[in-house]
Amino acid sequence: MKKIRIAILFGGKSAEHEVSWHSAANVIKALDPMKYEKTLVYIDKQGKWFLVYEADFFRKMDIAWTGKQKIKGVKSAMLPGENGSITVMDRKVRKIKIDVVFPVLHGTCGEDGTVQGLLKLANVPFIGSGVLGSAVGMDKEVMKKLFREAKIPIADYVAFHHQEKINYADVSKKLGKILFVKPANLGSSVGISKVKDKKQFQKAVEEAFIFDNKIIIEESISGRELECSVLGNENPKAAAVGEVIPIREFYSYEAKYIDEEGAILKIPTGLPIKIKKEIQDLAVRAFQTLNCEGMARVDFFLKKNGKILVNEINTIPGFTNTSMYPSLWREAGIQYPELINELVKLAIARFQRESKLETSYTD
Repeated sequence: MKKIRIAILFGGKSAEHEVSWHSAANVIKALDPMKYEKTLVYIDKQGKWFLVYEADFFRKMDIAWTGKQKIKGVKSAMLPGENGSITVMDRKVRKIKIDVVFPVLHGTCGEDGTVQGLLKLANVPFIGSGVLGSAVGMDKEVMKKLFREAKIPIADYVAFHHQEKINYADVSKKLGKILFVKPANLGSSVGISKVKDKKQFQKAVEEAFIFDNKIIIEESISGRELECSVLGNENPKAAAVGEVIPIREFYSYEAKYIDEEGAILKIPTGLPIKIKKEIQDLAVRAFQTLNCEGMARVDFFLKKNGKILVNEINTIPGFTNTSMYPSLWREAGIQYPELINELVKLAIARFQRESKLETSYTD
């Protein structure tokens, strides 16, 4: 049987660059060597692409993690119209034909539709949402507007661009004194702050604008934090439901990736079947509302009065051993390697479907 050549893109021009390394490492380990031939492509923080070798990658991962890892590689590129070939610019320019791409990229320039657009131009199947689903899934303001339009329940919020004046008194009057301030286009809790007064608010706004030119400010919701994984294209299905129990003030970047005791991930949740079903149905609705494909993790709040709110969607969720996306599918009976196999099938199926569309018109 011919092996599938899969390219794993990792790193990226994003504040979530380091998180991507960890996700990529687990994906690489889980790929069946009898089924897949791996090509590793590292994208540095300047956006340059490098072909790297698996042994070099794991040598870096085995070193005590500093968050500033650098890896040597051969300059590479994926060019439009090359039918899925990676051009490697070594001593002699050569091409590597790729069957499918797994963009294990989190945050801007990786999860926001930019890389997805390039991969479509390169005419290669890729895992995850397309340009539209990725873009609206990344922009929290646009996401929430679409959720409201679809009558999907969400927390109240306001959005601001960098040139606008932001007044704590006005915002707190609308949303309450305790607030969450976030960059509009980022994940992994980077740049997010929980604030309780004017001084904290001003500092949080300044920090959020370091990472994006638009921020959103949300009301603080008291309740349980729940997550649900979704898998599929036209007929997506939802996995089990998990719960995040933060030990810190909230589920921060440190709690997710640095402090092993920063949060408790509870699977299963012990929720009543009716509540779990409602969450699973809402997860699928959210996925379809944003035109997502392949995979996504949907995050929720369950208030004390039983009301469920959708917090946000993550179209390229974490893929570390402890990440919720694979963990929830494991609970649903799909193991990590099988999950990747399914994602590959979905990517190829979408590509084949889109390849049948006409690109010429004659009257």
